[in-house]
Amino acid sequence: MTEAKKNSGDKKQLILEEYISYILENGKEPSSVFKFAKGLKMKEGEFYQFFTSFEAIKESVWEILFDKTIKELQSQEVYPGYSSREKLLGFFYTWLEELKGKRSYLLSVYSGRMKERNPFMTEMKSFKEKFKSFARDIVLEGKETDEIADRPFITDRYDEALWLQVMFVFQFWMRDTSPAFEKTDAAVEKSVNLAFDLMGKSAVDSFVDFAKFLYQSK
Repeated sequence: MTEAKKNSGDKKQLILEEYISYILENGKEPSSVFKFAKGLKMKEGEFYQFFTSFEAIKESVWEILFDKTIKELQSQEVYPGYSSREKLLGFFYTWLEELKGKRSYLLSVYSGRMKERNPFMTEMKSFKEKFKSFARDIVLEGKETDEIADRPFITDRYDEALWLQVMFVFQFWMRDTSPAFEKTDAAVEKSVNLAFDLMGKSAVDSFVDFAKFLYQSK
């Protein structure tokens, strides 16, 4: 890595860390990019080399949380041997551990927005794209191992359904006051098991297969 790239990365990290610190210490965003940059002894124009707005910083935080989660998951020797269900469970439990390290920040930013219709969508755009790609891989693996039934027109929407599950888990965790967030852990297990039960082969699928067999056997 060149010295210029290193310095650039250091400044980007500095902006991100100082933004989070400001939120934690003041309970709100800086009033302007100008004042925030001035506090970092940085010109406003220099700030925009790394982030176009405070919303872009929040988006970066979500990306970092996702990337750290995937890196931690994939560093585990047992992970490649997990079933699709186990991989999704592993994602949620690892992701929640990452969230715990940023809980005060997340509460400061989002607790007052929980009742909004789409309180996170702007900042979570990149995270959503990355998660849905991860979810599609899980669904594909599940289809190959028959954990997940291949249903025309429906299977292609499973990534979106699993994203809604991410939103459910996050909002549940934000409101959870149980020791060590035990209720969230239980919610994850039950919701993932339900999701895979619904995506898996059911009596309805067996009936459809049998009906097809009878029709084709005429």
